[in-house]
This record gives sequence, structure tokens and C-alpha cells, in this order.
Amino acid sequence: MGLDIKIPIGLLFTIIGLLLTVYGIATHADSSLYVKSLNINVNIWSGIVMLVFGIVMLVFSKWKISEK
Repeated sequence: MGLDIKIPIGLLFTIIGLLLTVYGIATHADSSLYVKSLNINVNIWSGIVMLVFGIVMLVFSKWKISEK
């Protein structure tokens, strides 16, 4: 069967990770947003992790398709 779930999951995580990273960069100067999280910009870090995971999923899906 040709069902490969890695492509939509990779796209989803890449898009959401990109949005979170951009939002974290845009709100980086407002330190009052990050008081509860010990002044750690959670949006940037979670966005980067999601972006990397999404890209890895897309790379693995392309790698699997090219093996055939």
C-alpha cells in the first residue's frame, strides 16, 4: 500500500513550528509574557523543536520514496 503518514505529519509540524518560532521572535522583546516560565521564551524553543521534527519527518518520507 502507498499510505505514508510521514508527509502530512511532517507538513503539520513544520507549519506549526514555523508559526510558533515566528511568534516567539516577534514577542521576544516583551519580557512580561515570559515571567511565569522563568523568562524562557517557550514559543521559540517549542517552535524550533517542532520545526526540526517536521523537517526530519519530511526528509524520512522523501528518503523512503527514493529507495523504491
